[in-house]
Amino acid sequence: MKVYSLSGPSGTGKSTSALAFAHQLGVEAIIDDGLLIVNGVRVAGVSAKFEKNTITAVRRAIFTDEVHREAVQKALANYQVQSILLIGTSNKMTNSIAKQLALGPIAHYYCVEDIRSLKEIQKARFIRQTQGKHVMPIPYRQVEQNFFKRLVQKGMEIFGPKREKIGETTIVRPDFQREYIDIDKSVYVQLLTHSCRQQALVHKVEHVQFLLGEQAQAILTIQIKLPLDGSLAERLYALQQAVQQEFYQHFDYELDAIHLHVKAAKRP
Repeated sequence: MKVYSLSGPSGTGKSTSALAFAHQLGVEAIIDDGLLIVNGVRVAGVSAKFEKNTITAVRRAIFTDEVHREAVQKALANYQVQSILLIGTSNKMTNSIAKQLALGPIAHYYCVEDIRSLKEIQKARFIRQTQGKHVMPIPYRQVEQNFFKRLVQKGMEIFGPKREKIGETTIVRPDFQREYIDIDKSVYVQLLTHSCRQQALVHKVEHVQFLLGEQAQAILTIQIKLPLDGSLAERLYALQQAVQQEFYQHFDYELDAIHLHVKAAKRP
């Protein structure tokens, strides 16, 4: 069996990228948080995300439970798995998984920075820290929703380079995920408003909208001051940069888009 490792800190988006990366490598199976996933479908195992605390979650993820371990080993044999990607928070963890499941030595080690951009990693951390959301690289229909009292929702469909569907993701918030800060949208609006008001160009901030979905976007409607010192385009770009810097300073994440609407120009 060809064994591959993908490691990186929690909340950096490993599970989000797992299906596409495994497909890119030509790997048929994935071990992620205690689950055995073959060709995008869970075939055995119990997810560590079902556990009630982080200690039991880690134990589940590295297959310390004998019944759990043997069930996954049996499925590996039944499905005649020839290649597998092990996902963990470190090489030490993926080596432990390989040893527990008797998979043999790991041939190739990858870290999350090899497959995700800094921007993607920052976004994943931002979502984990502010919303407590985790991604499972299995279809929504395969998630035992009774385990999650607070959030279960469909993620996204994953497609290969030829637009063939290779799997789906599901978003959950495990019971043990309590270390996130739930930030009301009004906080983002207040910060963006304050950032604009600090700029000499801005006469008045009329409206601010913050959108957090696939992308984090700010929509700012402003009045500007006359006379203009320099070109308007350059001044507006500088305003965008200032807002971006302020947002990053507070949340360690850059906005994906900042839309500026100039409604009027007035003399101070």
